[in-house]
Amino acid sequence: MPLRLLGFIIVLVAFLLFITLNLENRCDIRFWVHDKAILHDVPVYVTAFSAFVAGMLCAFPVMFLVQLRKKKLEKGMDPREAHALEGKKKGRKPRNAEGEVGTPEAP
Repeated sequence: MPLRLLGFIIVLVAFLLFITLNLENRCDIRFWVHDKAILHDVPVYVTAFSAFVAGMLCAFPVMFLVQLRKKKLEKGMDPREAHALEGKKKGRKPRNAEGEVGTPEAP
């Protein structure tokens, strides 16, 4: 726990240093190729923060899918069966308990 807190403090200090060193830097943001949607003189730290938030929003569907898989495993499906099903969905060959490619052996 203390290492996680220390890491959070280091990241926060780095973020604050980035903001304070770039207060005067500005950039233009273009949403389309043409001049239809342009934001002029946007501070660089706002651009970086917006990109970070957009990345977090894109990560939500992935987290949701991982939670669904965990719930399926908790309902009693054998982890090897879940892994084999996942391999079939993605077009990969299923692996046995030792991690070798092939069909899992029946007990």
